[in-house]
Amino acid sequence: MSKVEQKVSRAIPRGIANTGPVIFSYGFRPFFLGAGLWAIVAMAIWMMSLMGSAEVGGSYGAVYWHAHEMLFGFSSAVLAGFLLTAVPNWTGRLPVSGWPLVLLFSLWCVGRVALLFPDFAGVVPSAVLESLFLPTLLFICASEVVAGRKWKDLKVIAGLLALSIANIAFHVSVIGGASDNSIAVRLAVSAYVALVTIVGGRILPSFTRNWLNRFGRVDFPVPYNRFDTIAILCGVAALAFWTALPDSSLTILPAAAAALLHAVRLARWRGWTVRREKLLLILHVAYGFLPLGFASIALGAAGILNEYSVLHVLTIGAIACMMLAVITRASRGHTGRALTASWLTSASYILLVMAALVRPFAEVLPIFATSIYAIAGLLWIAAFGLFCLEYAPMLLLARRSS
Repeated sequence: MSKVEQKVSRAIPRGIANTGPVIFSYGFRPFFLGAGLWAIVAMAIWMMSLMGSAEVGGSYGAVYWHAHEMLFGFSSAVLAGFLLTAVPNWTGRLPVSGWPLVLLFSLWCVGRVALLFPDFAGVVPSAVLESLFLPTLLFICASEVVAGRKWKDLKVIAGLLALSIANIAFHVSVIGGASDNSIAVRLAVSAYVALVTIVGGRILPSFTRNWLNRFGRVDFPVPYNRFDTIAILCGVAALAFWTALPDSSLTILPAAAAALLHAVRLARWRGWTVRREKLLLILHVAYGFLPLGFASIALGAAGILNEYSVLHVLTIGAIACMMLAVITRASRGHTGRALTASWLTSASYILLVMAALVRPFAEVLPIFATSIYAIAGLLWIAAFGLFCLEYAPMLLLARRSS
């Protein structure tokens, strides 16, 4: 064992816990369940604030609180559950489990409470408390990748670093009284989208190929090649322009090129071949929002589409739909369930896709904005309500024996 590995081993206790609550035996369990529950609660609070029946966010204000909790509350929990499960698979090292996992999850929970009532302990202390989670997760994942010498996985860690920076920038801009913190929001969204392009490129063709192979079919997705690298790099360039210059004509060309390249990339994965299995189909549908999102960025830069519409095509469509697809599949696979979507799971997919399609029209049709907010919010709550109804028992109970 190298000196680096010895230091990491001492710093981060690892191994699947065999005692204590099952939910803290593996990273995906508490974080996927926490994400699902918080998706419901945070959206319900936001809708009540829109109706004037609840005040939320204290000095942050309801709008900033909502934006933060969707990007750095709900989404960060999904990302944590995914990485704490995937990184051990990538590195061949044991996962964080037991008391270390309890402490990490508690840190995430403290962040939610701190920002729900930021004025109780003071805005600055609340922001500091909330900001601790992502850097801690970054340290754990980066340490594991370095100790495992999986250098190609550092690009995923770079996305987590960008999220940590975006979260801190968000707090600094709000506390500093900046009139606009949208650059921090765009940086966070861009980090998630970049992760979707990277991780999606791993799992979509692989899962699709495996499913087709089970039935003796050979019409496989095109394997990763130089085209995928070009598509990813073009997407990252488009996101960089959008983050810094969302209204500039300079953003139009890279965003339009990224839309085209990612549409072709998706077609190369032959998603129509797995239409019978909704657990796989939703991955392709979620990735399909990426070309739509890049096209929306181009339209926004051209002054045709409102920034909030662009944001929600990406956040609900590409990010949240992909997250729901990943957490349902991972939950089933890691708890010993069959990798096939039940009718409840399929219904949750449909509801969230509908929310992704409906919400961007609030700014396009402002006269119907209030109704669109309500419809999209209820669809979101219903989607994650079905997830919690079906998957909470799986996440709370021991893995089924094969």
